Amino acid sequence: MSNLHRIASETVAAAIARGVTVATAESLTAGMVTAMLADTAGASAILRGGVVSYSNSVKRDILRVPQELLDAVGSVDGDVAAAMAEGARNACGADLGVSTTGVAGPNGHDGKPVGTVFIGIATAQGATSYPYSFEGTRAEIRALACEAALARLQEALASLSYRE
Repeated sequence: MSNLHRIASETVAAAIARGVTVATAESLTAGMVTAMLADTAGASAILRGGVVSYSNSVKRDILRVPQELLDAVGSVDGDVAAAMAEGARNACGADLGVSTTGVAGPNGHDGKPVGTVFIGIATAQGATSYPYSFEGTRAEIRALACEAALARLQEALASLSYRE
């Protein structure tokens, strides 16, 4: 079992144990996080849905990321990642939202170098993001971002108490 599959399996198990639902918003990973979760037995109990928001118009119109924020910082930014996660959480009616945005290469984007990644996490308590700097090929950076998103989702689940 690959590390990605192991983390996805542990994440789904943790969400099931806590009765928590999950939604995704993916730019950089274009559905990889959602697919990894869905590949896991039991995912239908926790996975509400996801939005592949490769373009800023989808980030704005579907995920409700403010246009002013996109204009000010571009799409590869921690505040954008947090807003994407919150947008997914709201759009899909989930307890937790997770998002990915970043630069896989081969060229930089929005003034950010290749390997710059932000993972967003949103709960009822609010949204936050985590910065990463990965090295590797386009495929390797995307896989590392997917793994980071699942790990952050797992951490967020661990911080939630079990539902009564």
